[in-house]
Amino acid sequence: MRRLLLLMGLSGLSLSLQAGPQINVGTVYDYLDGDKSTYLKRVFNSGDSTAFVKVNILEIVYDADGSSREVPVKTQADASSRDGLMASPARLIVPANGMQGVRLLHMGNRDTERYFRVRFVPVVPEKEDEFAVSTEDRDEYKKNLSAGVNVMTGFGTVFFVRPSQARFNSVIDDSPERYRLRNNGNTVVVIDEFRNCSKKVETDCEPTTKHHVLAGKSFEFEKKPGREYRFNLVEGSEKKTLRIASKQ
Repeated sequence: MRRLLLLMGLSGLSLSLQAGPQINVGTVYDYLDGDKSTYLKRVFNSGDSTAFVKVNILEIVYDADGSSREVPVKTQADASSRDGLMASPARLIVPANGMQGVRLLHMGNRDTERYFRVRFVPVVPEKEDEFAVSTEDRDEYKKNLSAGVNVMTGFGTVFFVRPSQARFNSVIDDSPERYRLRNNGNTVVVIDEFRNCSKKVETDCEPTTKHHVLAGKSFEFEKKPGREYRFNLVEGSEKKTLRIASKQ
């Protein structure tokens, strides 16, 4: 089954018409290997004013029927007993044309793979936001933004936390009519840059896609006459480039 492709809460490009912050978080899928506990994520600001960014985290939980839901992770104040992902710092001040890093730290159980939605949300700083700025600087920032029409757009990413003992075991069934890959391991496998192209016309290709195959799930496609299928099979740090042609 093709799952988690649409879990990402990715927003559109910034529509700022005048001066304002414009953030970019790079890749929208990130992976924490089994032997690591922290991950550095960089937030870029290509705009011409400072970006004040909140980092919000929810855990993605799958129910028995395969449906997913998002549940809160304990607040930063409960870090000593935290079971999940936390951001340090949870509030970023990113200068214009600059960059700021945030560390994503996992604490707690890693017997099985876990999934988190991490949102980077630019805001106009208020007192309750706990940004380290004075009242005068806060008021000046609001005044400058009000001089133009700004839409400050946030970005969402999906963060995969692999089990501490990650194991890959992709079982492939390549029949004349269908190609099927079942993930019998305990951590996600990525079908990256999947392309469905004509064997005769190189430019006749469907849009390139990316698929995440969770543990115990499958990815498959029907082999259509005259078509060739190309993709990268990514298992952690290992990547294989595959080319699958129809038999007709």
